[in-house]
Amino acid sequence: MNRRAFMSTLGGAAACSIAWPLAARAQQGAMPVIGFLNSASPGGYARPLAAFRDGLKETGFVEGPRVAIEYRWAEGRYDRLPALAADLVQRRVGVIATGGTPSAHAAKAATTTVPIVFSTVANPVDIGLVTSLARPGGNITGVTSLGVELGAKRLELLHQLRPAAKVVGLLINPTNTNAAIESREAQAAARALDLELRILEASRDGDLALAFAALVTSPAGGLVISPDPFFTSRIEQLAALGLRNAVPVIYQYREFTAGGGLMSYGGSLAESYRLVGIYTGRVLKGERPADLPVQQSTKVELLVNLVTAKALGIEVPQPLLARADEVIE
Repeated sequence: MNRRAFMSTLGGAAACSIAWPLAARAQQGAMPVIGFLNSASPGGYARPLAAFRDGLKETGFVEGPRVAIEYRWAEGRYDRLPALAADLVQRRVGVIATGGTPSAHAAKAATTTVPIVFSTVANPVDIGLVTSLARPGGNITGVTSLGVELGAKRLELLHQLRPAAKVVGLLINPTNTNAAIESREAQAAARALDLELRILEASRDGDLALAFAALVTSPAGGLVISPDPFFTSRIEQLAALGLRNAVPVIYQYREFTAGGGLMSYGGSLAESYRLVGIYTGRVLKGERPADLPVQQSTKVELLVNLVTAKALGIEVPQPLLARADEVIE
């Protein structure tokens, strides 16, 4: 059940005095082409991709008969993003839809003319994607979901699960520009809870096992994983590492808990991608990103996996279970 699901659109459209040609209009008479740029790998993104296509369908575009999609995945190698973005611009796609903050920055750096629709878990003003949510301006707009802002809450939930623990870990991807914000807010939250926070870093596959090994030697009472496309595409691996090392782990997305993780709390990845699909379709129809305010998906879910809790030997407090939107048994 989803007791706290709602979505609000930050309103206010503004006319943009900058004249730039929409590539979508240049494709009149031909099938439009979307460039899809993602920081991660396809693994773990089946549900969000389906939601993205559902959003496109709501605007009349179906992949295959009505629109073509050129997919570009960085496979967690964020240094590859500039070249991938440049390739999509060179192919003269009608719009670039991006997943994750690093992809959005790469697309923005690659073009000032091709429309861009982004999805990010950070405030897009704070990270320099747009100057205003209501009036994004230029060739870029998109969707922001509650992610980075909920890092302190994930730490609090982990503390409620393991109140006796005095040390907890935070796993970040240092190559993501959101990492500094996430670390700073988590440190403040840890001090308020009288906890010691250990910052662990991972940006390659081999780093993940090393991070968990370092956590076990602390020892730490649990781990909060920072929302990041690299981690999202390795959800099952992270869930398995948590079990193997007997570490309670909480992440942003429901896919983590459904895949064997202990807990997840945060915005819906699928809902964000659906909204990106809708905006992408609207841009293909001729609307300008400058006139489309950044949307905020505020659907928040708390999931608890009791099967994993039992395997870890953890009894989840009843008040925490009562707050959960979904309990996996």
